[in-house]
Amino acid sequence: MLKKAKAVLKSGDAGSAKDLSQGVLNSSHQIWLAGLGAFSRAQQEGTKVFETLVKQGEQLQDKTKRAATETAAAATAKAKEMQQMAGGTWDKLEQVFEDRVARALSKLGVYTQNDVQRLATRVDELAEAVNKLLKASGSKTVPRPRKTAAKKKRATGSAAGKRKAANTPS
Repeated sequence: MLKKAKAVLKSGDAGSAKDLSQGVLNSSHQIWLAGLGAFSRAQQEGTKVFETLVKQGEQLQDKTKRAATETAAAATAKAKEMQQMAGGTWDKLEQVFEDRVARALSKLGVYTQNDVQRLATRVDELAEAVNKLLKASGSKTVPRPRKTAAKKKRATGSAAGKRKAANTPS
């Protein structure tokens, strides 16, 4: 429209210039009215648009929460699975270690707790058998040995020295 107005002004026609300026004035007035109409419509429908946006936001938030919950549940399940796998691996490693230590102790001739327990049981059985034999022959019974082994103290110190000194001639 502007090019048309410049062309008319150059041609020097006053009547067509007036028509052209009237056309520009009408066009700018229509643009103004269209702007006012858009503003009025935005005011009227602004609340509706806002409510629509809020609803869409709530839906998106719900969808995001569900996805986050599902992801967290899957991660927790995977973590528990890994923990069980690691626990099983540690149990296997512990068992391998115990077996190797037991084999090494066996090669060195060190008795296990089970060996000592069996020996203690066997000693008790033999003690009972000896007591039965002694009773049958009419002798005094020998007291049963204790189940826990007690170390005998050595005779050291002044008592042993006095006995030695008493037996030597001076």
